[in-house]
Amino acid sequence: MKRFALLVALIALTGSAGAQPAARTRADTLRGSNGPGRAWWDVTFYDLAVSVSPDDSTLEGSVDITYRVVGPSGEMQLDLQPPMQLGAVLLDGKARPIRQDGNAWFVDVPEQPIGALHTVTARFAGAPRVAVRPPWDGGYQWETDGGGTPWVATSNQGLGASIWWPNKDFQAEEPDSQRTAITVPDPLVAVSNGRLEDTRSNGDGTTTYTWFVSNPINNYSVEMNAGRYAHWSETYDGESGTLTMDFWPLEENLEKARAQWAQARPMMECFEHWFGPYPFYEDGYKLIEVPYLGMEHQSGVTYGNGYANGYRGRDLSETGQGLKWDFIIIHESAHEWWGNNITASDVADNWVHESFANYSENLYTECLTGSAEAGQEYVTGTRKLVRNRRPIVGPYGLNEGGADIYYKGGNLLHTIRQLVRNDEAWRRILRGLNGEFRHRIVAGSAVESYISRESGLDLDLVWDQYLRTTMLPVLEWHLESGVLGYRWQNVVHGFAMPVRVSVGDGGAFWLHPTELWQVLDVGAAGALEVDRGFYVEAREIE
Repeated sequence: MKRFALLVALIALTGSAGAQPAARTRADTLRGSNGPGRAWWDVTFYDLAVSVSPDDSTLEGSVDITYRVVGPSGEMQLDLQPPMQLGAVLLDGKARPIRQDGNAWFVDVPEQPIGALHTVTARFAGAPRVAVRPPWDGGYQWETDGGGTPWVATSNQGLGASIWWPNKDFQAEEPDSQRTAITVPDPLVAVSNGRLEDTRSNGDGTTTYTWFVSNPINNYSVEMNAGRYAHWSETYDGESGTLTMDFWPLEENLEKARAQWAQARPMMECFEHWFGPYPFYEDGYKLIEVPYLGMEHQSGVTYGNGYANGYRGRDLSETGQGLKWDFIIIHESAHEWWGNNITASDVADNWVHESFANYSENLYTECLTGSAEAGQEYVTGTRKLVRNRRPIVGPYGLNEGGADIYYKGGNLLHTIRQLVRNDEAWRRILRGLNGEFRHRIVAGSAVESYISRESGLDLDLVWDQYLRTTMLPVLEWHLESGVLGYRWQNVVHGFAMPVRVSVGDGGAFWLHPTELWQVLDVGAAGALEVDRGFYVEAREIE
C-alpha cells in the first residue's frame, strides 16, 4: 500500500511523439498552397474535351476554364505534370505568354477588375503518366479486357488531376459544375462523372461521350473510363426523391455485376439513414468497373474488387464481419458524403475523408446485421492495423497527408460515439455535418468544432490526442482492498476523457481520470476492463 501511496503522489508527465518532417521543396509549396498564382481567381466552370488514343497511349485536348476575379490579378498558375505538355493558352480568345516551373505553368494575365468573369482555354497533349500502383500511385491505365478490347481508366487522388489535364490542382478549389467530353475509338464507351449529356458519332471510327456534373466537384474526382461496357439503370426512392442508380460493368462481367452490385441499394438506405440524403441527386449515382481496386469518383464510384465480398476477398478486421459485404462498394460510396460532399481544404486534413469512410464500414456492418455489437467487433478488429508512427493530421500547405487516417481515425470516431452516450444524438451529428457543410470545402478544425458543439462535450484535447500525436492513451490502474486507483498516462497535458469500465464481475460504470492519481471505492475484486468501444489501453500497476 505504501508503494501505491507513493504513486498517488506523482503527477503524470507527457511528451509529444512523431517523426521529423521531410525536406520541403518549392514544388511542394506550389502544389499544396494557395499561392499568388492561385489566390486571385476562383474557378466557376471547367469545360474539358479530351481525345483518347489507346493505340499509342496518348491524349490531346483542351479545357475552357471560366473564373471569377477575386483579388488583384497577376500571373495565373495552371498545373500540368510532365510528360504532358501545355500548348497555347488563350485568354478571351487571345494567346498569352506562359512560363514553366516544374509542374506549374504561369500565364501572364493583364490586370482585370475584381468580380469580372473570364475564360482561359488551355490546350494540351502527350502521354500521361502510367499508373504504378493505382489508385495510391495513380495515373492512366491502358489495359485490355478478356477479349482483348482496350480498357482505359484514370485514378489520381494525391497525385492530382494535373497528371492528365491542366487545371487549378488544389484541393481547396472546386468548380461550381463541369462538362467532360471524351472521344474514344469505337467500340469503346466512355463513362465519366454526372449525367450523359450527349453521344455523337464522329464518322471517323470514334464517338464522343459528353458528361455533365451540375454540382461542385473535386479535381481528383474527375474521371475518364473507357471500355466495352454494358449498362443498366435503376431508381431508388430516397430521402430527397427519386435517385437514379446506374451500373457500368464490362460486358463480360454483366451477370456477376447484377448479383454483386445489388449491395448498392442497402448501402444507400443505410448511409442515408446515418448521414442524410445522398448529396448528388441531380447527378445520380454510378458504379463503374475499372482495372484497379476502386476509388471515390464523385457520382461515378469506380470498382475493381473482383466481385467478391471483403477487401479483395479478405476481412481486414479478421472477425468475419468484413466478409459479409463488398469493401469497395461500401467504403468508396461512403466518400460521396465524406470527401465529395464535405471536402477538406488541405490534404493534411484528409482524415475528414478517410476516417469517416472507414467508420462507415462499421455503421454498414451494424445496418446489415442489425447489431451494434457486430459493428463494434468490426471496427475494433481493425486496430491491429494502426501503426502510430506519424500523426493523423499532416503538414499544411504542402499537399501532404498524415498517417493512420483510416483505422485510427475510424476508431477515434467510434470512441466519440461512446462519449456522446446517445446513438440518436450521434446520428443527428453525422447528418448535421452533411447538412451544415453541404457541397463545401472546410478545414478539419471546423469538423472538430461542429462535433464538439453539437455533442455538448469539450473534445479539444481528445482531438489533439488522437489527431495530432502518435500517443495512445493508457489508463493505469491499481486495485487493493476494493479501492481502485487510476490515472491517464501517455496523454497530452490536461487530457481528461471519461471512460467506461468494469471491475471483476460487476457492471459497467464511468470513470473520469486525469493525469493525477484518483481513488474510488468500488467494493469489488478482480481485473479492470475498459469497454471495447474506447480506443485506449489499460495497464495494471502492481
